[in-house]
Amino acid sequence: MSKPIVRFAPSPTGHIHIGNTRVALLNALFARREGGTFILRFDDTDLARSKQEYADSIEADLAWLGIPPNVVVRQSERFELYDDAAERLKGIGRLYPCYETPEELEFRRKRQLARGLPPIYDRAALKLTAEDRARLEAEGRRPHWRFRLDHRTVEWDDLVRGHAHVDCGSLSDPVLVREDGTYLYTLPSVVDDIALGITHVIRGEDHVTNTAVQIQIFEALGAKAPVFAHHSLLITASGEGLSKRLGHLSVKGLREAGLEPQAVASLAVLVGSAEAVRPMADLDELARLIDFSHISRAPAKFDEHELEQLNARLIHEMPYEAVRERLAALDADGGEAFWNAIRGNLSKVVEAAEWWVVVRGPIVPLITERAFVEQARNLLPPEPWDGRTWKAWTEAVKEATGVKGKALFLPLRMALTGLDHGPELGALLPLIGREKAWARLSGEAA
Repeated sequence: MSKPIVRFAPSPTGHIHIGNTRVALLNALFARREGGTFILRFDDTDLARSKQEYADSIEADLAWLGIPPNVVVRQSERFELYDDAAERLKGIGRLYPCYETPEELEFRRKRQLARGLPPIYDRAALKLTAEDRARLEAEGRRPHWRFRLDHRTVEWDDLVRGHAHVDCGSLSDPVLVREDGTYLYTLPSVVDDIALGITHVIRGEDHVTNTAVQIQIFEALGAKAPVFAHHSLLITASGEGLSKRLGHLSVKGLREAGLEPQAVASLAVLVGSAEAVRPMADLDELARLIDFSHISRAPAKFDEHELEQLNARLIHEMPYEAVRERLAALDADGGEAFWNAIRGNLSKVVEAAEWWVVVRGPIVPLITERAFVEQARNLLPPEPWDGRTWKAWTEAVKEATGVKGKALFLPLRMALTGLDHGPELGALLPLIGREKAWARLSGEAA
């Protein structure tokens, strides 16, 4: 296989959600694995709704996920290409003008349904003479332009779905150019795929019908269609479809919530496939797991609770060097020993700051068994302390007091940390140090 060229083509009209991210990751990681090119193409022909702030946000999201594009293009800068393609299609009779108003089209649709006929466009505009068109334009009507489909079955081998086919005789001729001369999605997408040399179009299964139409446009423009892969869509845990407009699971929101990009990528790529969902810290390793033929046809649920669990599992295995700069930014860089002591209790890296406060203080100790805690304080061993100090100390306290189990450990934890839960004190106690431990066991904030 030659090196693939793929594209992710969002409209910069809002923040991308996790469903969009699934498309971006499958494209980017496939290209990465095969040594290909990943293109970010902004479908921003809707100049009124497209905003630079959303384009910037999308690029930031992709960079955070670890999949920055090799190339960035904007459809708003490529109108000459689309104009040229439209004229070529007009010249061969495949793009024809239509003058019906939306109200007229709706009336015809209802009439066809009432007759038991499929509600597709009846191609009445093809019967218009030059005089008819002149008369309609004299009335102030401006044409929209439809692509004349060949009424045949279009077939292709889909990397996800296997052999696929769509009967184009059951479809309306699609509008490619609006009355105001602006383009709908379909034509610019095909033109760009040709111009950019796209070899594989990897996208959601909601585009299957579009594919049949686009294959005919590729052929009308004298180009070979790329390979297609239509993967299953993501839905929320409650079964809703994802919406950029409604802000469902936006990548920006997940990032700001402190989640790890590897956790988001792992779930977005592996859910709904034959692979077990698990945290993948290495994107190259995740890329090796992509097999389009193993992606389920059924919609896959993206569960935020499952994402949080993956996030925690990633952090529990994360080495200190991977988080050192982030800990410093949180003013919580207690070194490798501190990170190794607390990471098993974290669900997000930002929570490390809370445990650094516990170590550094001051904290207010919680003392429920004062006499017992005072006895334990008086048995504190001298420094230096290490990972064996906690066990040696508690063994001495147990022998002196006869207290054991939870009754031994919980009062000491609460006095030393101000909490009834947390990391193993065998690792935490040396970080707290004897001076702070003595003060806290005495009931002093330290």
